[in-house]
Amino acid sequence: MGKATNITWHEGKVTKEERQKLKGHKSAVLWFTGLSGAGKSTLSVAVEQALYNRGIHTYILDGDNVRHGLNNNLGFSHEDRKENIRRIGEVSKLFVDAGIMALTAFISPYRDDRDLVRRLVKDGEFIEIYVKCSLSECERRDPKGLYKKARSGEIKGFTGIDAPYEAPKHPELVIETDRQPLEDSAAQVIHYLEEKGYIKKQA
Repeated sequence: MGKATNITWHEGKVTKEERQKLKGHKSAVLWFTGLSGAGKSTLSVAVEQALYNRGIHTYILDGDNVRHGLNNNLGFSHEDRKENIRRIGEVSKLFVDAGIMALTAFISPYRDDRDLVRRLVKDGEFIEIYVKCSLSECERRDPKGLYKKARSGEIKGFTGIDAPYEAPKHPELVIETDRQPLEDSAAQVIHYLEEKGYIKKQA
């Protein structure tokens, strides 16, 4: 099937800035990236809860959840993983335009794919959060039993085992989940958002 033709972008009358003003905070993509088992999903949930408690409008796009619906036709080949991230980037862009803090939890192992998403939004609207955790600790946790399957050959092309993970070179944040408790990791993200003016500081 060819690409769609004869299509036109229709502008609305309500701007992103007006939506942000209505909500009382800026919108951005909080892009959590890291190895499987590093704690991306767990951290994104904790950060969302902290933001929600402060009246911030949010939504989490989680890797596994998205593959149940929007991306259920994609596998884990290099090409499919690129398309998976491209689609999530486009969805994240819509959330930012809606004035919402979008939290995404994806391994997203390739720098080029993450950089592509960064280019989809304006400067300052993409916050790359490297959820750093040693491979040995990720394997020890192995919450889904995936490392065990990868080591035994049941899963091919698994990130960190027989497929690469390209760590961010200049992320906005590095969260070392194997060196600090979840509460401190979430607080680190919230502090960054306050300091950079995305959300108001609490009195």
